[in-house]
Amino acid sequence: MADRSKILIIGGTGHIGKFIVEASAKSGHLNFLLVRESTLSGKAALLDKFNSMGVTLLYGDMYEHGSLVKAMKQVDVVISTVGFLQLADQTKIIDAIKEAGTIKRFFPSEFGNDVDRVQAVEPARTVVQTKVRIRRAVEAQGIPYTYVSANFFAGLVLPTLAQLGAAAPPTDKFIIFGNGNPKVIFVKEEDIATYTIKAVDDSRTLNKILYLRPPANVYSFNDLASLWETKIGKTLQKIYIPEDKLLKDIQESPTPMGIVLATGHSVFVKGDQTNFAIEPSFGVEASHLYPEVNYTTVGDFLDQFVPERSQPSTSNK
Repeated sequence: MADRSKILIIGGTGHIGKFIVEASAKSGHLNFLLVRESTLSGKAALLDKFNSMGVTLLYGDMYEHGSLVKAMKQVDVVISTVGFLQLADQTKIIDAIKEAGTIKRFFPSEFGNDVDRVQAVEPARTVVQTKVRIRRAVEAQGIPYTYVSANFFAGLVLPTLAQLGAAAPPTDKFIIFGNGNPKVIFVKEEDIATYTIKAVDDSRTLNKILYLRPPANVYSFNDLASLWETKIGKTLQKIYIPEDKLLKDIQESPTPMGIVLATGHSVFVKGDQTNFAIEPSFGVEASHLYPEVNYTTVGDFLDQFVPERSQPSTSNK
């Protein structure tokens, strides 16, 4: 552990944050988690689990400058996993990093599409622009960074195969945005965390965007539908939503559905996850850097949702 960075995680009880805390603890880093007093009762079981893994809880708040600076002076790396409502307030983390003077790497809360290379319409554009402003603020302050572009969280999107409003994968019809051809990337949250922690002490990821593009997890909407049909042994009705109809739905939808639809337009129609090449000047790809990671494929992930009657029988009868 002596040669591993000490890490402070902010937002570590959130959706992606808890996976990153666990991955970091399992990798042997000395970990600190910034915890608000108000979080103690609501997430006691999770915090007890982190504590049992050797994670040190530091009581503080990103809105309390003194406690934030004090926490940072104990570590080398800061990973922010705050939710989208707090994205703009990461300027407070930047200010604390500058004052602490000890941080050799900052991972701002991203973990989605590469916000410098998307064509998002409102209301998703506002979220994208907020992340862009944080990137520029980090760079303007000369803070060493790594931005993680993880694309889609498999655990959020694949259980319904991106069917909005559904509680399970489709069994009769498949709604597809646009023509269904742009390629999209799905990465399981545990794998996102693993790749992120591997990048912490890797000089190849310093001041770069770390893209997560596991080759077995790149699918178009049409590919995804075909894969699911193969798994359940059934052909589903395909309903294609033209771009102009989708744009109209976005304009008429309240938040947060408007953000969800606008993100779908960016990814599934404009192809914003895969319509550019990763150039060495700005980025590196995780599965190339860390081929030893045995990531979960989309196919394997979907097996858990296949109805029992659709699965091959293992009986000897």
